[in-house]
Amino acid sequence: MLDRIIKYTLIFLVIFTPVAFGSMDFWAFSLMELGILLIIILWAIQNLVRSSEFGVRSSQSEIGIPQSAIVLLSLFLALVLFQMIPLPSGIVKILSPKTYELRHSLSLSNSPFTIHDSLFTISFVPFATKIELLKWITLIGLFLFVLSWRPLHREHGTLNHLVFVIMLVGIAESLYGIFESFSGDGHILHIKKSDIPFFNSVFVTGTFINRNYFAGYLLMVIPLSVGYLFSLEMFQKDRFDGWRQFLSNLDGEAILIAFGIIVMILGLFLSGSRTGIVSLLLSFSLIIFFFRDSKRQRSVSKTSVFIFGLALLWVGSIGADTVVSSFFTVTEDLVSRRGIWANTFDIFKDLPIIGSGLGTFAHIFPMYRSFHIRGLVTHAENDFLQLASEVGLLGIGLLMAIFLLLFFKAVSGIRSLSPRNSNRYLAVGGMVGILALMFHSTFERNLQVPSNAFLYTFLWAIVLRTTTRERSE
Repeated sequence: MLDRIIKYTLIFLVIFTPVAFGSMDFWAFSLMELGILLIIILWAIQNLVRSSEFGVRSSQSEIGIPQSAIVLLSLFLALVLFQMIPLPSGIVKILSPKTYELRHSLSLSNSPFTIHDSLFTISFVPFATKIELLKWITLIGLFLFVLSWRPLHREHGTLNHLVFVIMLVGIAESLYGIFESFSGDGHILHIKKSDIPFFNSVFVTGTFINRNYFAGYLLMVIPLSVGYLFSLEMFQKDRFDGWRQFLSNLDGEAILIAFGIIVMILGLFLSGSRTGIVSLLLSFSLIIFFFRDSKRQRSVSKTSVFIFGLALLWVGSIGADTVVSSFFTVTEDLVSRRGIWANTFDIFKDLPIIGSGLGTFAHIFPMYRSFHIRGLVTHAENDFLQLASEVGLLGIGLLMAIFLLLFFKAVSGIRSLSPRNSNRYLAVGGMVGILALMFHSTFERNLQVPSNAFLYTFLWAIVLRTTTRERSE
């Protein structure tokens, strides 16, 4: 019973997080955090009951994550927690002279950054850091839960159901966004697109407020869906027997999945997200290479080429103008982003060791902005540069070490799987989606969007779980 409750709660979160405007509002990501917390509590109760009744204990090998990665994650959380602790001004001056200088000058005025009694926190806005820390803790909890949840260990069907729901959400988002874009009276649920400042209603956004957030979400769903398509039993039996037999044996499920992938590709192109389109092209290059038939010495996956080719034909027939027009503003957008990147790097140079505090970018950036722009700058248009400015070399170094550990573990696990193993395609699809989102995040904001961060975390867990589980059985 608990497994069913956990499964349906997880499915609810998979559906809810993108539909609720990407869970950008406070109520939405709070509900996401509560849902993850409920899952973890139920999972802990289940393990306690199982341990007391049957003496079953989870082993470290079932978790599928290096102990060193857990230590590094703990150190990162400890660093963020340290940023919120009030410290004597003398210690702050040693750890971060620029923080001391700014905080001391601000303490002389009536400023929201003020902390009295000569106690300063490294974080310029401890409340904002606390909110971000809670997000990180819940997502790390989700990550460890998915790695250790027993139904994924003993039942391949549960994993398939979750991946299938993710794919359906991506298809539904694309269809809804395309319909609203071509309807002429576009909405994002109950909000009129014309009521959103600086919003271009021509582009497809699904239920996301920003087209780049929508593109980032699809960049993860599309490769995973292609991996799911290749993991079907018919592909394992007939994929090497030629096109005629392959086409004659296609069933309705495979055709519908392939059509859904084409719809998502169309939706991403019509979003007009330039970096998203480039990321999709790069990710499909990897898919076409890794899903090829190496036994028959094929250099590419013809099925992937066929699907992508059909999608491009569809894009060219109904939306070529939208796609091409989005690239005409590259120079203008790049100029503004260069200014943001330069000022963000100035923050990093002034606060290189421990940063300004996780989640404080929007508060600290106005002190460094050197150009005029309409509205507020809430993010750096580069997730990694923004993280570097917020957590410094210590924080970004820990995160890079974690990524490299998990990446090499995932690659090692994928290489150990047979080409006939269906899990190999799910793992490769998930890994390509992760890399596509990270490339996209070098020019956009993605990992700070709760729905995208949720799916990104979930993909990491799926990739590590499928490869580790298969090798341990």
